[in-house]
Amino acid sequence: MKRNLFLAGMVFGIACAVCAGDAAPRCRYAGDGSDDGRPSVRWRGFNLLEMFIKGKNAKPREFRESDFRMMHGWGFNFARLPMDYRFWIVDGDWEKIDESAVAYIDRAIALGRKWGVHVQVCMHRCPGYTVARPREERDLFTDPEAQRVCALHWAYFAKRWKGIPNEALSFNLFNEPPDVSEEKYAPVVKLLVDAIRREDPTRFIVLDGIAWGRRPLKAAYGMKGVGQATRGYEPMSVSHYLAPWVGTPSAKPVWPLSLDAPAGILAGRGKPELRAPLEVSNVPPCRVSARWDRVSGPVKVRFTADGKTVAESVFDPKPGAPGWNGVKYYPEWKIHQGSYTGVTAFDLPQGARRLATEVVSGDWIDIASLTFTASDGRTAELNVRKDWAPPQNFRQVFAGFGAQVPFVSADATARPRRYADAGREYLYRRMIEPWEEAIANGTFVMAGEFGVWKMTPHDIVLDVFEDYLALWKERGMGWALWNLRGSIGILDSEREDVEYEEFEGHKLDRKMLELLQRY
Repeated sequence: MKRNLFLAGMVFGIACAVCAGDAAPRCRYAGDGSDDGRPSVRWRGFNLLEMFIKGKNAKPREFRESDFRMMHGWGFNFARLPMDYRFWIVDGDWEKIDESAVAYIDRAIALGRKWGVHVQVCMHRCPGYTVARPREERDLFTDPEAQRVCALHWAYFAKRWKGIPNEALSFNLFNEPPDVSEEKYAPVVKLLVDAIRREDPTRFIVLDGIAWGRRPLKAAYGMKGVGQATRGYEPMSVSHYLAPWVGTPSAKPVWPLSLDAPAGILAGRGKPELRAPLEVSNVPPCRVSARWDRVSGPVKVRFTADGKTVAESVFDPKPGAPGWNGVKYYPEWKIHQGSYTGVTAFDLPQGARRLATEVVSGDWIDIASLTFTASDGRTAELNVRKDWAPPQNFRQVFAGFGAQVPFVSADATARPRRYADAGREYLYRRMIEPWEEAIANGTFVMAGEFGVWKMTPHDIVLDVFEDYLALWKERGMGWALWNLRGSIGILDSEREDVEYEEFEGHKLDRKMLELLQRY
């Protein structure tokens, strides 16, 4: 581990840490003369989930004053409220707002003002869009009616809380838009911002970046009083290891990761943002063996050598079928998923200038590795890390059975490393570099969510956290951990490899807390 866990000079009872000395000058926080409502401090805090997802009979829950008090006492100053709009509509009518439900948000804003914690109101599920299940029936990006109703909700909020200063309250339009074009996203942003501005011309607004926060909306550069938010969940093989809501491989996560290693899944046509063939060039005569893991099936996979089909396999997970583990039916997707334990093998007697593997029909499959075996028994294994992100390094060059590094990414560009720390360099290229233009442009940028699920080893969690936190602090960016209490947070996370401290009826992860306080 690369951290010093001793926190010299730690001071409790501070509501927030002033950004001076932390923020890079190019970020232009409000304290340096900007007048667009952006914060004069660097936001550092947590997501609070009392109104996160509305189940069938779920009612709003009171936001806890103890959460705000603890955040204040530990020196944090920010709480994002990711919420489901269905909590505050009347009997499923998305045009009728129940003020008694909105009163729960009123209370959270009041608690934030009492304890010096900024509150950011976010429609995690807004009329017309969510990353959660079930999907919205209408599409915010194409349906004028969904856009009108979403704007109605934001106009209501803007009018209700007009007069509350930006130091206490900001808006986050909605959570993690998909990989849509700027031409589809920008008009939606303008529509919602305009609806807010008509009621409250000065409210500070944050929009999430495109492709689930991975890259900025360039069309929003220069919009007064509008910032943008990224995420800190890369790589998902670390952050979502064994998380029940995504199919994840059983191999334990490692950190740091190689910049040249392939990462992704083999996806079908229904997931264009995740779809690309895995290619290996300069393959000598050999036998090829492919190992697999999670499958969302049925899926048909095809191997081609220089454009000619050399092998095809159909994977159809069924409970109790030979070669399958952990098969489960997901009614929301009407599909079976499970882990395949078998191997696909075939010979390439002539080798191939280009060996390609891709899904030709179906949903997706996780390819774990390709092993090449020469006639003399020598082997070379190309391991593929599962990642729910656009494929990385899916074009590989085979350097030979005797090579110290048998596979090299054809997509990697030879350039100097910015960071000596390998993990920091990996995150910089994957998650920070796409935002450098926005920051240099003067756009306010923060990380609205980050975290690692409880099953990842704790030492890896802390290492990844520190790499992210150092990169964000270097740029003056604020952040919000998902969550305060629960499987990702510092309280009651139920990690099996943590020595918890009893704290006000909670189990406190002191090491994680002290790490967060340092940044």
